[in-house]
Amino acid sequence: MSNDFIPASELILNPDGSIYHLCLKPGEVAPIIITVGDQDRVAQVARHFSKIEFERQHREFKTITGTFAGTRLTVVSTGIGTDNIDIVLNELDALFQVDFATRKLHEKLTPLRIVRIGTSGALQEDIPINSFLASSHALAFDRLLAFYGSSRFEEPTNWPVRLAEITPHVTRASAGLLRNIPESFLTGITATMPGFYGPQGRHFRLGSVLTEHLEDIRNLHIDGQRVTNLEMETSGIYGLASIMGHEAISFNAILANRITGEFSAQPQKTVDELIEIVLDWLITQ
Repeated sequence: MSNDFIPASELILNPDGSIYHLCLKPGEVAPIIITVGDQDRVAQVARHFSKIEFERQHREFKTITGTFAGTRLTVVSTGIGTDNIDIVLNELDALFQVDFATRKLHEKLTPLRIVRIGTSGALQEDIPINSFLASSHALAFDRLLAFYGSSRFEEPTNWPVRLAEITPHVTRASAGLLRNIPESFLTGITATMPGFYGPQGRHFRLGSVLTEHLEDIRNLHIDGQRVTNLEMETSGIYGLASIMGHEAISFNAILANRITGEFSAQPQKTVDELIEIVLDWLITQ
């Protein structure tokens, strides 16, 4: 790993010494990090903390660091999409791996544990609304990882030729975290898409080329797992965490079922329950 001086144009710091987008300084973030998409969900998680060290927000990136059951944790909102995941994971990594004074990498890597708590729509009819799912793999349809050398990641071996133009790469949860997920949680492959409407086959005024091919994605299997749900962040978290040497896992509250056309009548309650379960699980790992 190169330890050359990092120019100001590459690692951008604010006048107060904080990193550009997150507005955080080294030491303000715990090495166990919960990511959520919605900035309002940060407080939803942090209300379970016994102590709050500080809160900070810049744009859609809200951060709270505090203590839960004696464990120091940070929860940060990423906003929507892997373009934001690219910002958040790189800046969180820099807070631990770079000496901001010298602009050089620390000699020793500090591994992080990144746990996503998100919402998602199911792609299989038998997955119940308001259930919880851990992503064993993610399919990266978003192309972010191509900019980091996509040869690091495999492609599905049985991907339909007719969908060759949108062939995804496969990223994986950290094996150690996946082995110990709560017993009641489902597991499956999460398809991470670069949008919410057309890229997920939704249409009401504009058509989507994916609408007729959701069945192809649903029928794909990798390592004995089927494609279970659609969302917009997991593949970026898994891919970047893998490259950077961090652990990552993504937990999803299933609020919609794309096959049955259902949507949860109690989304807030379901997300609250997932947060409580994941916090209790996290401090045992």
